Amino acid sequence: MEKIKEFSIVRFFNKFAVDSEPGLTNAQLMFANEDLKPVEPERRLWKSRNFVAFWISDSFNINTWMISSSNILDGLSWWQSWICVWVGYSIAACFVCLTGRIAAKYHISFPVVCRSSFGIWGSLWPVLNRAAMACVWYGVQGWIGGTCVYLMIRSIWPSWDSYGPGGRNNTMPASSGTNTRDFVSFFLFWLGSLPFLWPPVQKIRHLFTVKSFIVPTAGLAFFIWAIVRANGIGPIVHQGATVGGSTLAWAIVKGIMSAIANFAALIVNDPDFARFARKPRDALWSQLITIPVGFAVTSFIGIIVSSSSTVIFKGDPIWSPLTLLQMFLHEENVSGATRFGVFVIAAAFTLAQLGTNIAANSISAGTDMTALFPRFINIRRGSYICAIVGIAMCPWHLLADNNSFTTYLSAYSVFLSSIAGVMCSDYYLVRKGYLQTRDLYSALKSGPYYYHWGISWRAYASYIAGICINVVGFAGAVGATVPVGATYVYNLNFFGGFIVSTAVYYLLCRLWPIPACSDTWLEVDDDSDDRSGSLVYGLEGSDAEVVEEYDGGKADLPKAAV
Repeated sequence: MEKIKEFSIVRFFNKFAVDSEPGLTNAQLMFANEDLKPVEPERRLWKSRNFVAFWISDSFNINTWMISSSNILDGLSWWQSWICVWVGYSIAACFVCLTGRIAAKYHISFPVVCRSSFGIWGSLWPVLNRAAMACVWYGVQGWIGGTCVYLMIRSIWPSWDSYGPGGRNNTMPASSGTNTRDFVSFFLFWLGSLPFLWPPVQKIRHLFTVKSFIVPTAGLAFFIWAIVRANGIGPIVHQGATVGGSTLAWAIVKGIMSAIANFAALIVNDPDFARFARKPRDALWSQLITIPVGFAVTSFIGIIVSSSSTVIFKGDPIWSPLTLLQMFLHEENVSGATRFGVFVIAAAFTLAQLGTNIAANSISAGTDMTALFPRFINIRRGSYICAIVGIAMCPWHLLADNNSFTTYLSAYSVFLSSIAGVMCSDYYLVRKGYLQTRDLYSALKSGPYYYHWGISWRAYASYIAGICINVVGFAGAVGATVPVGATYVYNLNFFGGFIVSTAVYYLLCRLWPIPACSDTWLEVDDDSDDRSGSLVYGLEGSDAEVVEEYDGGKADLPKAAV
C-alpha cells in the first residue's frame, strides 16, 4: 500500500515536469533540461543583425535617456558627460563580449558557465543571487512601464487623473501606498507583458527587431518636437563645467564608472542570449560597436531634450522624458495634436520598457530558475514566476523613497562584478578556453567541476575578495558615513571588484591547480564536435570517455584536461 501511495505521488509531480532528454536518472535531472542543455544547431538563430537590433532596442530606454543627468548635476559639462558615456559603454561592451564569447562558443547559459568556476553546487548561489535581483528589477521596471501606460490613457482621457492621488474617483486607501490610477496603469502594463514571455528565446529576437525601428523613430520625433517648441537647443549645451581640478577628474571617473555599473546586470546576462548565436563572431563585432553607439546616441537625445525643457517650462532641466510628457499634457489649452504626440511617444516608451524588462530581467530570471529547479521549471515558466513576483512584491513601496532604493540597486553591481571576474578569470586565464561541457551537467565526484562537495572554495574566496574591496564604499552609497578614501575606491567599483576577483582566482588556481585546464589556448571547435546531442553518455560515462569524445582524434588535449 505504501509503495502504491508513493508511486501515485511521483506520478502526480511528474505531470508538472518540463521536457527533458529521455533516459536521464533522477540525479541527472537535477542538472539538465531542454533549456539548460547546450543549444543545438537548429536553435542557433541569432545572427549579427539580431544582436545589433537587440542592443539598439535595449539602448533606447528611460534609464539611458537620463544617464547623463547625474554627471551634469555633479558638475560636468554636457560634452564631458557625453564622453563619459562613450568611454563607459565602450568598456562595458568589452566586458559583454568577454562573457558572451563563452556562451557563443559552447552555446551554454550563464548558470552552466558558472558551474565551471564555482562548482556544480557552488554555482547555485550566484544563480539565485541574479534570479532574485532580476525579479526585483522586473517589478521596478514594470512600475515605470505603468507610468508610460498612464500617459497613454491620460492623453486620450484627461479625467484619468481623477483616479489619482487626491482624486474624487480614487478607491484605494492611503495605506496601500498607491492609488487607483497608478495601480491600474501598472497592472495593464504587467498584463500586456505576459504574452511576450511565451515565445522561446531564439524567437523573441523579432520583438527586438521591431523595437529597434519603432522606438528610436519616436525618440527622434521627440527630439525634434522639443527643439521646435524651445526654438533651439536650450542653455545646457552652452554651459561649461562647474567644477575643476581633482574634483573634475573624479567626476569624470565617476561618470565613466556609472555607465559601466549601469550595465553590470547585462554583462552577466549576455550568455543567456549569446548562446543562440550561429557563430562566436556573430556576437562579437555586432555587440562591440552597437552598444557604445546606441547608448551614446540615446544619451545625446536625452541631453538636448532636457536642455530644451528649461526654455519650454522656464525652470530647471527635466531629465525624465515621462515627466516632460506629463507637463505637456498639463499645459493650458493643450491641443489635440499635442495629446496625439504624447500618446505616440508614450506608446513607444511602453514598448521600450517591455523590451528592456524581457532582455534584462524575465529571461535571465527564467534561465536562472531552470538551473535552480530544472525538473519542473524551464525558461518560460521561470519568466512567468518572475512576473508574478514582480507584481506581488508591490514595487510602489520600494520606490516610495525612489532615490535611495534605485541607488541601492545600482550599487548592486559590486556583487555582479565579482561574479563576472571569477567567470572570466576561469575561462580566459586558467582554463584558456577549454571546457568539458558534458561534465558541467554531471555530479560525479570524479568530475573536474565537482571540486570539494561540489563547491569551489577558490571561486568563493575570490568572489568575497572582490566584494570586500568595495563593501565600505557600498555602505556609503546607500547612506552610511564612510571615509573619503573608501568613496574614491568605490568610484571604481566595477573595475575594483572585477580586477580583484580575477587576480585572486588566478593566483589561487596557480597555487592549488584545478583539473580540466589547458596549457595553451584550446576552445573546442563547435563545428567538429557535437556537444548538443545526448547528454546521457557524458553524464554516465567516465572522465576518460568524456575526454576521448571531445578529442575525437582532431586535437591533442593537454595533460591537465585528463
